[in-house]
Amino acid sequence: MKEGPDIALVGSLIGDPARANMLTALMGGQALTPTELAAHAGVMLQTASSHLAKLEAGGLVTQRKQGRHRYYALAEDEVGLMLESLMGFAASRGLTRHRPGPKDPALRKARVCYNHLAGDYGVRMLDSLIAAKQIEMTGEDVALTDAGRERIEALGIDYAALRTSRRPICRTCLDWSERRSHLAGSLGEALLTHFIDKGWAKRVKDSRAIRFTDTGEKAFLEHFPL
Repeated sequence: MKEGPDIALVGSLIGDPARANMLTALMGGQALTPTELAAHAGVMLQTASSHLAKLEAGGLVTQRKQGRHRYYALAEDEVGLMLESLMGFAASRGLTRHRPGPKDPALRKARVCYNHLAGDYGVRMLDSLIAAKQIEMTGEDVALTDAGRERIEALGIDYAALRTSRRPICRTCLDWSERRSHLAGSLGEALLTHFIDKGWAKRVKDSRAIRFTDTGEKAFLEHFPL
């Protein structure tokens, strides 16, 4: 019997089309009910519940109860990073599930990747921070510099709170559409929250797309020049 991590088990959990659709839906970062996930997967509620039980046992999703309702979300950041990388690999091999539609340009421009900004704008933001020497990147290792800390504090982001998180402050995530890295980690999440709280951007209903307002887009491009 071979020893080591069981990638076959993880692959079997993700490999089922219904479960893959559920996981993709949860990449939007919102907790969803079994009924909502059943609709995304195109299966009956009872079947969806069976799939969710397998995903939860495999450590890919977690559930919480609120009143009579159950909500499911991705178990942790690592699950979202893994899924985004797999999506990038599939896209690079031409393995797409449908023809590009009207939402695709918006998704490629800016979208939610679990809890941080992805797409062209997500990659641009990381590139800009690196160019300004506010983030240092060696291979896939990224770290916030002193100048970067001053920058995010000037934006109103609590650096001390980021440090107390169990999650890395900075990490990279391979963007499926750009095939390059964007910024994840607690800083990536804090920046996306900041953009939404400031009214620069908002989530598109029933989509992972992020739509910037005219004013917000101008501010974003000024803050993160290339």
